[in-house]
Amino acid sequence: MTAELDAVRSFILDRNPRLGEVPDDLDLIDSRAINSLAFVEFIFLLEELTGESIDPEELDLDDFRTLKAIEARFFKQKAES
Repeated sequence: MTAELDAVRSFILDRNPRLGEVPDDLDLIDSRAINSLAFVEFIFLLEELTGESIDPEELDLDDFRTLKAIEARFFKQKAES
């Protein structure tokens, strides 16, 4: 697991301590671990971690469903570079 994904996990746990942990396959949307109020802040975090802007027009909700999906969409490309 990357340091970036650890930062994402920490972001989620800081806002949802009741979770205790965030499994890689937890549906973050359905479980409300990331809600609409935190989503914009979450996008800013991802932009900071990747060093790239995220175009809202290119967003797909499935890219944010699980930590695995987040890693594949935002961090795999960086690791392969």
